Amino acid sequence: MSSMISEGVKVSVETFYQPDYSNPLQSEFMFAYRINIENHNSFPVKLHRRHWKIFDSNGTYRDVEGEGVVGVQPVLKSGETYQYVSGCNLRTEMGRMEGTYEMENMHSKSFFDVHIPSFEMIVPFKGN
Repeated sequence: MSSMISEGVKVSVETFYQPDYSNPLQSEFMFAYRINIENHNSFPVKLHRRHWKIFDSNGTYRDVEGEGVVGVQPVLKSGETYQYVSGCNLRTEMGRMEGTYEMENMHSKSFFDVHIPSFEMIVPFKGN
């Protein structure tokens, strides 16, 4: 699990390979990731946008941006946690993701970026 605190918000990520949704013969590898977002600030925050950088081990790179996460823009009061699960497809057996969330301080109405720690997605090796 990867974790990082920035701007008073802790982001933790856990990844899972999804063999039932992958097709290695077609270079399609699907991963799920579970993210916990914890607000350690004294004020409520709202997650407005996400920006992902996705890297395959073959050197390809993608940017993914959009509003909210999994269709919502959660508001977290001080001390609250929000969890969601999403997915990512790769063309190789391993890669990594990192990114940022654009958040709003609900008291001051100011915006700030929270860093999402870099995390790896690796197909588990099969034993003999």
